[in-house]
Amino acid sequence: MAAALNRPLAGIGLRLLAALALSVMFATAKLADERGAHLVEIVFWRQAFVLPIVLAVVFASGQGIASLRTAKPRAHLWRMIVGLSGMCFNFWAVTLLPLAESTTFGFTVPIFATILSALVLGEATGRHRWAAVIAGFVGVLIVLQPGDGHVPLAGALVALTGAVLTASVTILIRQLGATERATTTVFWFSASSLVPMGIALPFFTSQHDGATWGLLLATGIAGGIAQLALTGALRLAPVAVVLPMDYSSLIWATALGWLLFGVLPAPLTWLGAPIIIASGLYIVWREHRLRRAASLAPID
Repeated sequence: MAAALNRPLAGIGLRLLAALALSVMFATAKLADERGAHLVEIVFWRQAFVLPIVLAVVFASGQGIASLRTAKPRAHLWRMIVGLSGMCFNFWAVTLLPLAESTTFGFTVPIFATILSALVLGEATGRHRWAAVIAGFVGVLIVLQPGDGHVPLAGALVALTGAVLTASVTILIRQLGATERATTTVFWFSASSLVPMGIALPFFTSQHDGATWGLLLATGIAGGIAQLALTGALRLAPVAVVLPMDYSSLIWATALGWLLFGVLPAPLTWLGAPIIIASGLYIVWREHRLRRAASLAPID
């Protein structure tokens, strides 16, 4: 496996590219949904169009097809099941909510990752991170605006379920990353997910015009660029350096929501989103600080 590099500016640039690509992916998926594409079609073609991109990167980098071999098929299967479920919920949320609000709910991933790390992996989680988790949920309630009706409760629940599943995937990827290349993980996720989605596709597919097919193609290309940029950024810089760049996606989601759908975030979204973002940033900073302290501790 290639060694990690120390190029923080390049890592930040790739992570910013990933944030933009993800925003474009969700915007084109939302447009495709409005033109009659079913959720199953959107997810299937998103994954199908990723495969050529991953294979091109594998061969262009000189890794060769042999680099895609894995000794952990069961781990990849679980990653596919959880990851595909999370992807379906995330795309579903985009069809139910304005882009900015669905993106904001996606920022709860570090919050749920903290909870799952404590419950599933048994990682120690102190009062500082639990306070950040509570603050994050206060931000969610502000964005949700109970009783206001601007954010549909069903859409919010779908988005938060997607965030929980995405947080679960981060744990699985963390375990896979110890032995597997990023391209190997992305390849097997995309390839294996085409099996269940391919079985379901004939029951939900329909005729589309060229513009709709173009949107589906754009969704897949943007998704492939995002996945590779996300993983590439982590090879160039630490998580604590690149992860804060993810929150730039709110800017892109707001701009695309206004330009393509004529929708701007509700006023309280601008209050709740910074609270959610701040809680996520604090969790990442706190984890980075504790790991650094542990690495510098003297060995008895």
